[in-house]
Amino acid sequence: MTVTQLKAVPVPHSALDDIPPMVERLRATFESGKTRPLAWRREQLQGLRAYGKEQAERLAEALHADLNKPAMEAYAADIGQVSNEAKHALKNLAKWTKPERIGRMPMLGKSVLMRDPLGVVLIIAPWNYPVGLLLSPLVGAIAAGNAAVLKPSEVTAHTSAVLAETLPKYLDSDAITVVEGGVEETTTLLDQRFDHIMYTGNGQVGRIVMEKAAHTLTPVTLELGGKSPCIVDATADLETTARRIAWGKFMNAGQTCIAPDYVLVEDSVHDGLISALEKTVKQFYGNNPQETQDYARVVNQRHHGRLTKLLEGQEIAFGGKTDVDDCYIEPTVLKNVSVDSPIMKNEIFGPILPVLKIANVDEGIAFVRARDKPLALYIFSGEEDVAEKVLEETSSGGACVNGTIMHIGDARMPFGGVGESGMGAYHGRSSFETFTHRKATLRRGLRFDFKMMYPPYTKFLTNMVKKSV
Repeated sequence: MTVTQLKAVPVPHSALDDIPPMVERLRATFESGKTRPLAWRREQLQGLRAYGKEQAERLAEALHADLNKPAMEAYAADIGQVSNEAKHALKNLAKWTKPERIGRMPMLGKSVLMRDPLGVVLIIAPWNYPVGLLLSPLVGAIAAGNAAVLKPSEVTAHTSAVLAETLPKYLDSDAITVVEGGVEETTTLLDQRFDHIMYTGNGQVGRIVMEKAAHTLTPVTLELGGKSPCIVDATADLETTARRIAWGKFMNAGQTCIAPDYVLVEDSVHDGLISALEKTVKQFYGNNPQETQDYARVVNQRHHGRLTKLLEGQEIAFGGKTDVDDCYIEPTVLKNVSVDSPIMKNEIFGPILPVLKIANVDEGIAFVRARDKPLALYIFSGEEDVAEKVLEETSSGGACVNGTIMHIGDARMPFGGVGESGMGAYHGRSSFETFTHRKATLRRGLRFDFKMMYPPYTKFLTNMVKKSV
């Protein structure tokens, strides 16, 4: 399939009337016990591994059609995580699902923690990484033994269409299905009964998801993003710092939930950092980033308009060129930004980076703490004590010292937000635990029975219990 062919794909929709019976069909599959055996789970995880490899090129073409996403970013940051997560789950599945012995209770028996699948789960993915953020959580849902409904974003219509067409060839369609569409289809899905809902996106929709879930007391995992700060002190190596900030910010044209949203830099190195960032952007994308194959586009004209409006009245250090027909915004750095301007109120989610001066790291910490807890926090410093101070005195979903983005690459580490940036976590074992109920179980034998514990209670037993309190 070529990009030209992909551009003919219409915005996809699933029939609303088909959604309730489809969810019930999946529930019947789960209730039948089909998804519980480890053999079934392994087969589906192997299918996901194969899918990530065999359909990689077609998915990359779809991502290019939707976002002009460079092939490197498509494979490394979107498609690749599916196979990697599935491989990790296959390697650890037996260990994760094995009953966990807690210990013995005197005269009562053995305490064991068992892990049960929740049932039928709903995974709602965003448009910025429409493959990885849909299928990476699915790995955990499958590993835990659940049936699942997948809702890709209608904004990236080409990718949604490819996922809906190709996934059923690799997975058990009696237990795992894709629903396409927009607000109507998502609303209809949220009206159904699920056993867990995972949503990745913005806080406004996250609140709607949580409100809907409250009607059936359905647990939710929300990954909501936010304004992830970078703090840079005077001891940081500016060239390395600039490369790592620019890479994390301008990857996928800034449309990454943990992209650096703004920089707080000590006054003495403010100008040096901006110069290093400008030099880095030219090294990455050349003198005209619109011509390179290594720079993505804003997803659509609506978001392009939102971002260009944020540029109004700002002092541009470099960048700032836009092309609405191409959904293009040049990698842009702002300086002398007012903390009260609109660009500092909400997550930017685009290739615009405000750089603000601070007197010292303490001022940066206070700035971060005065605002909503971010999904990620980045500290650049040549002093280990400074980095530790920032980590200890701030709260964020995750953090990275002298780097950006890369902290989510370790499947052994949970990924999730705190406060306004979300709740719950996934990746690796955390995904498995998210879609699992931990069932506390006491195992007793029948040969010995401590009869003194039953009524009528003796004075001796009462006194013995009293002394233990």
